[in-house]
Amino acid sequence: MRGRTRALSGTVALLLSLVLGGCGAWPDTGAADDGLRILVPNTAGGGYDTTARTVARVLEETGTASDVQVFNLPGAGGTVGLQRTVNERGNGRLALQMGLGVLGASHVVHARVTVRQTTPIARLIEEPEAVVVRKDSPYRTVEDLVTAWRTGPRRVRVGGGSSLGGPDHLFPMELARTVGIAPRQVRYVAYDGGGGDLLPALLDGRVDFATSGIGEFLDQIQAGQLRVLAVTSDRPVAALPGVPTLKASGIDLVFHNWRGIVAPPGISPEDRKRWIRALTALHSSRQWKAELIRHGWTDAFITGGAFGAYLKRQDAAVADLAARLGLD
Repeated sequence: MRGRTRALSGTVALLLSLVLGGCGAWPDTGAADDGLRILVPNTAGGGYDTTARTVARVLEETGTASDVQVFNLPGAGGTVGLQRTVNERGNGRLALQMGLGVLGASHVVHARVTVRQTTPIARLIEEPEAVVVRKDSPYRTVEDLVTAWRTGPRRVRVGGGSSLGGPDHLFPMELARTVGIAPRQVRYVAYDGGGGDLLPALLDGRVDFATSGIGEFLDQIQAGQLRVLAVTSDRPVAALPGVPTLKASGIDLVFHNWRGIVAPPGISPEDRKRWIRALTALHSSRQWKAELIRHGWTDAFITGGAFGAYLKRQDAAVADLAARLGLD
């Protein structure tokens, strides 16, 4: 990280099962427990949930997988799901949908397990954060918002779709620090699970602005219910024409969320290869490319050892950021 620019890479998600013998699928014995499962470590409606269910659906549409079960196990910013994944040592039919939020929460809540204990499968996507207000907000630009925030930091409430340590929490803390506001003065309200809970809080005026992945609110943005003041990427986002980046608005900050898939520790080399082949087939599909555009996600696909090295770098970067912000 250089200067005030922070790029905690980001974006996505998912997992699945294969039943195409040509793709190296697990053998189908007909037993009730043969299906693959994706564990989503927060509630329905959030970014992890959306990506996991999108991936499962596309895998089935393309014939790459079938009967992939997606289930939710929320708690402690995703670390309850992380603990469950680590406890399922050797289970090659289970995978965890995770990302930057799980990494951050593991440091903030001092989880007994870490992402480094899992088996890296693939990073799927990156996604910039968006600074969002309701349509009747007095803040017309991000400069308006920052001016009011500096004047009375405790009077401005920011909502995010992640628990402490997640991207929607880390980003406004880093934004505050970048514009000269002490992070301890930020009134952050967590809505763990993403847009499903955060959206009504923003529309009802319980928070003054929100920070979340752009895919969370695209429908409401396009319907005119919400207005995006800025995005955190280093260049404009195609899905949000006319919306400036923070840097174009004079704020020297870049921030990316990301999402990917890990499996329990100790799975067989064959099962690891099957997961990677399944997600590689997903990544190559026309349907998946269409979903990237629809959700405003950025393709960030890497697998196996490369993803493992990335996880280690991200874990160290998040630990450093949490310490600098006084969150550890």
